[in-house]
Amino acid sequence: MRLLTLLISIPAFLASQDPREIVRRSVELDKRNTEITRNYTYLQRQELRQLDSSGKLKDTDAHTWDVMWLDGSPYHRMVLHNDQPLTAREQKQEDEKLRKSTEARRKESAAERERRLAEWDRRQQRQREPLRELPDAFDFKLVGQEPLNGGQTYVIDATPKPGYKPRSSATSYFPKVKGRLWIDQHDYQWVKLEMETLDTITFGGFLLRMAKGGRLSIEQARINDEVWLPKRIYGKGSARIALIKVLRGEIVMTFSDYKKFQADSRMVER
Repeated sequence: MRLLTLLISIPAFLASQDPREIVRRSVELDKRNTEITRNYTYLQRQELRQLDSSGKLKDTDAHTWDVMWLDGSPYHRMVLHNDQPLTAREQKQEDEKLRKSTEARRKESAAERERRLAEWDRRQQRQREPLRELPDAFDFKLVGQEPLNGGQTYVIDATPKPGYKPRSSATSYFPKVKGRLWIDQHDYQWVKLEMETLDTITFGGFLLRMAKGGRLSIEQARINDEVWLPKRIYGKGSARIALIKVLRGEIVMTFSDYKKFQADSRMVER
């Protein structure tokens, strides 16, 4: 009887939820994450997989960076190549780059430092811009619930809103993609986002074109019960560069070993 009652109550519960409001609330809460991110160092691994025309793997190349904060903005120091320790030559190059960057930032005037930090803030805002426009650009449907990353989530499908005009170049592709979102029911942060291209998408004029059927998946995880930070990004598809060269492949980015530090630190040694 308890199971029957639960099964009966689920459709009623879902029907009472407004998926657009869930998405809008998630987007608003996401703004806080950007600021708290400044308090964490982490490891970032990126693997590029080249595929042939039949989809078989041709080549892979992986790099792992230690992402630290150097006088107010992030610095990427490579620590592994293809999951192996750096060679003596590579290590020397990384040490020299770090030394030069540290010295350059210490010599900045107040105005130069302010410009550097402002540029980093602008890049962060541009990356988040598509997310802010999401509630207005799509029609949403609540299709179920699913446990994910330690919590229960709303599962919401997003389809392009007919006639919607994107507000910026950063969201010009919205009418040509569909998506699915997983949003945590407890704190309304988005846990996972999947996107699929419905038509060819052009970036930078005609310099880069992504074919129909391309896929992108982004996952986040709750860290220290205070912030949601990237966990995994996966992309697959084919693209044509300058209408000539065709690239087919996958990219996998993982983020791990998050460590909190004082936001006013100049640099964190790992």
